[in-house]
Amino acid sequence: MTAQKTISTTFRIAVAQLNPTVGDVSGNLAKAREARTEAARSGADLLLLTELFISGYPPEDLVVKPAFLNACRKAVDALAADTADGGPGIIVGFPRQDETGRYNAVAVIDGGQVIAIRDKVDLPNYGEFDEKRVFDQGPMPGPVNFRGMRLGIPICEDIWGDLGVCETLAESGAEILLVPNGSPYYRGKMDVRHQVAIKQVIETGLPLLYANQLGGQDELVFDGASFAVNTDKLLAFQMSQFEEAISICEWKKQEAGWVCQSGMMSRLPQNEEADYRACMLGFRDYVNKNGFKNVVLGLSGGIDSAICAALAVDALGEERVRTVMLPYRYTSSDSFKDAEDCAKALGCRYDIVPIEEPVQGFLSALSDMFEGTESGITEENLQSRTRGTILMALSNKFGSMVVTTGNKSEMSVGYATLYGDMNGGFNPIKDLYKMQVYGLSRWRNTTVPPGALGPSGEVIPKNIIDKAPSAELRPNQTDQDSLPPYPVLDDILECLVEKEMGTEEIVARGHDEATVHRIEHLLYIAEYKRRQSAPGVKITRKNFGRDRRYPITNRFRDR
Repeated sequence: MTAQKTISTTFRIAVAQLNPTVGDVSGNLAKAREARTEAARSGADLLLLTELFISGYPPEDLVVKPAFLNACRKAVDALAADTADGGPGIIVGFPRQDETGRYNAVAVIDGGQVIAIRDKVDLPNYGEFDEKRVFDQGPMPGPVNFRGMRLGIPICEDIWGDLGVCETLAESGAEILLVPNGSPYYRGKMDVRHQVAIKQVIETGLPLLYANQLGGQDELVFDGASFAVNTDKLLAFQMSQFEEAISICEWKKQEAGWVCQSGMMSRLPQNEEADYRACMLGFRDYVNKNGFKNVVLGLSGGIDSAICAALAVDALGEERVRTVMLPYRYTSSDSFKDAEDCAKALGCRYDIVPIEEPVQGFLSALSDMFEGTESGITEENLQSRTRGTILMALSNKFGSMVVTTGNKSEMSVGYATLYGDMNGGFNPIKDLYKMQVYGLSRWRNTTVPPGALGPSGEVIPKNIIDKAPSAELRPNQTDQDSLPPYPVLDDILECLVEKEMGTEEIVARGHDEATVHRIEHLLYIAEYKRRQSAPGVKITRKNFGRDRRYPITNRFRDR
């Protein structure tokens, strides 16, 4: 074993906001080793990795499997052996089990061995988090002496909750708080994180370094944006958002304690840019981590499929995206032109597969059973289901993942067809309301986000943005035939879904009472459809699935 080094007045920490894959223990170990090599080249004393990095986060019920826990522990021990070379020490998250329970833990590694383990105390059990199902609460931690520096290592929720973890660390002699996190994105999350960190700095009198995971995991997007706050409550270090990175921050010991004196200060994206980049990252990682070579989607000439095509090309490149126009007798000439223009602007493959013949085949097969009934929604849905069947056939034949394109407004009120336009493996705009889709489309026409593989310029034709939205399932149909205008609908839905407001409160905002009650009813009765929908990127504070878990059988109405 190599003796621990001592430090005097300077300490260099490499923060690694990397993109692990859940379950890929060997791959995550390789990433950690590469990060340590880079940290050593930069002269770092310590490499700080993120929460449950070895397993990937969140591992969910994988941690109930003993073989998985054993693989994670072996990876930590292998990483520990690397540090016998005298280079940077490591803080790394992993799931562990002993005779007392199963824990969300971090290992502090130096000199060829694990010198300390700390377990997460405050286990989140709300929204997208469900850690109390699989982990036990750890004991209150004390600081870890690392090369003469006393490190407090609260894990993610330990700085968010009110169990006093950080205060305990300060009272027991910690000199700095190093926080490994798996904190997923939602709109406005960075301001929330900064305020949580500042609150702990004020209460403990200690500086805080926040390291956050990067990458998509099913519905969740981890956006990185690691940072440090000094005891003066000012931001001293800010890493990029939505980008994998390793960055050095230098700390100096002063009379009043440790101060972060140098490190990068990246610009953070705001509003539409942040949402778009979250959708792009989540989509890219879902496709790539699940081994799909390419994707296919129906390109109707409408706004939703157009922005999904743009996201697909930006995330994967034009050569991995196939779009298909699936026209029927109600498809307008504008839709033909708009779909083709969109595909040309994006540079992706564009095919046309008319659905008149298969739709008529279904109608013919059902003619005896439907005799004497009026044509209506059933026949409209046959169009959508025919399109869904063709897209799934292309998926089966060529191995492409089908991208489904319904927005949150439609999914909320059930304006989507099961086994039709809901077919697909992933939906990049599932958590975007209709007006947000328009906002992101306008933004993308003026800006190419960092890391995007698509072209610059107007990739979503102006006519798609300007024209009235329509499913084109009957002559002269528009969405507003049966729904309130989207600005009205979206506000009512945000009140019902994100804010859990009562109908009286919503009416008091100026909405028509009958409309509010109708939208509430539609929201509830569409739950069974949403349970069968594809996963999609979480953008809001409360997405369908992980965050909002309402019963399918539900007779409550707020009247």
